[in-house]
Amino acid sequence: MINTYFITGIGTDVGKTITAAIITESLKTDYWKPVQAGELDNSDSKKVEKLISNEESFFYPEGATLTSPMSPHAAAAIDGVNLAVKNIKRPETSRNLVIEGAGGLMVPLNSNETILDLIKATDKIIIVSRHYLGSINHTLLTIDVLKNKGFNIAGIIFNGDENESTEKVILEMTGIKFIGRIDDEPYFDNNVIKEYADIFREKLLSL
Repeated sequence: MINTYFITGIGTDVGKTITAAIITESLKTDYWKPVQAGELDNSDSKKVEKLISNEESFFYPEGATLTSPMSPHAAAAIDGVNLAVKNIKRPETSRNLVIEGAGGLMVPLNSNETILDLIKATDKIIIVSRHYLGSINHTLLTIDVLKNKGFNIAGIIFNGDENESTEKVILEMTGIKFIGRIDDEPYFDNNVIKEYADIFREKLLSL
């Protein structure tokens, strides 16, 4: 059975790329970024590729590349690009695939579609939640949107040093599966990613 893991966050800069690298390394999946806005010379795809150690993962070209580091709908308007879900084609692969979203679920692609519209019913959605003031609200809203749309939330990964109170209330209120926590490491390199890949593997395989 081929699995697709869609990595979404509760907002921007919460740790989706590091999480995507860990999962890609742990399960030796392929990787794809549907929309890259800005940092084209150091894209998320390139970051993940540099961080993994296995030689099996394949990195597909981004579905859309935009020059400005801003919301995709605005970046597309600047570039004169017709950014629409129908124009962002998923790669066809016989291997497991990690898809890394952009920002949170409701980040607009255009005036009618958001990142949420890139998710398919068969995807195993992994939410990345980073601890900050307001993160509980953002996490619960993200989970609520996905549940109301009938999507399969495979689990959640917390990014940042342990906050027992925050993590406990989120897990108790939602009932979703806790996959693991990524601590505030001084740096992330191949070895650190591999360590987390080994730690998370059993939980990931059970999703």
